[in-house]
Amino acid sequence: MALKDKIPLGMSLPHRSPDPLALTTVGLVARRAEELGFRDLWVTENTADDGVCLDPVVILTYAASITSRIRVGASVVVLPIHSPLMVAHQWATLDFISGGRATLAVGLGREHHYRDFQIPVVARVRRFREEVELIKALWSQKTVTYRGEIYQIENVSLATRPVQKPGIPLWMGVGHPNAVRRTARLADGWMGSGGSSIAEFQASIPILKQALEKEGRDPTTFPISKRVFMAVDERPAVARAELNRWFTEVYHNPAGTDASGLHGTPEQVAERLEELVASGANHLLLNPISRHAEQLEAVAELTGLK
Repeated sequence: MALKDKIPLGMSLPHRSPDPLALTTVGLVARRAEELGFRDLWVTENTADDGVCLDPVVILTYAASITSRIRVGASVVVLPIHSPLMVAHQWATLDFISGGRATLAVGLGREHHYRDFQIPVVARVRRFREEVELIKALWSQKTVTYRGEIYQIENVSLATRPVQKPGIPLWMGVGHPNAVRRTARLADGWMGSGGSSIAEFQASIPILKQALEKEGRDPTTFPISKRVFMAVDERPAVARAELNRWFTEVYHNPAGTDASGLHGTPEQVAERLEELVASGANHLLLNPISRHAEQLEAVAELTGLK
């Protein structure tokens, strides 16, 4: 059975690169991914970066405007560095423009995010939890009054509410065991980050499933995903070199080339993807890191979409 018959597959929209990006490439991948049958298009959020990285809401709005069925999502938006009111409104607007196709995955980020945005890193988990609660309320209720330790609002009505009811699916992209358990309580799905190792992802799945069962939620229907940075080539050394450049120049973590990413021939990559499904993934975000149009076709072929 082909991989596409086992789980839904996402595709990364070109948006982050150590090299310049052309808007024509973004548009080509968006339209072709929809045509091939990928479930969703995804981007990341990196406001300050060594290379090029496009704003998630802006580029997903563009992608939504030139497609009609494929979903659009970001994983992750570092929630505590943003205003919850602004995030709620931006994503509700994206949901409106896309006709109800948005998915938002949020995370805690790293210390440099707080430093760059001049947000205190103390109480960041409290800030994160309050923002999640507040955004969900703003999406689902006509008028919201909220009294938290950090955020307090009185009788606020969001200027645009999502098409999807009661709101946009809110996933989490967190890795710490405590945060994974929190996901089971607060979120609508979970995605392991592209920079996290495959071993870490596989170790998190039993923790998440146990926490879901404790919350009375069905682990078989809860989205469990992994962003997979990848390079496919009939010449394995070429594929590895491309992925190594990504992990060296973009992630500053050359070890991730083998620990976190997948590289090799189509057969080798397909085999590794099957291992992720066998370990419990029921969705995969496939993220080629170069030669985007060409790699999209290669990935579609090895997964059975083409």
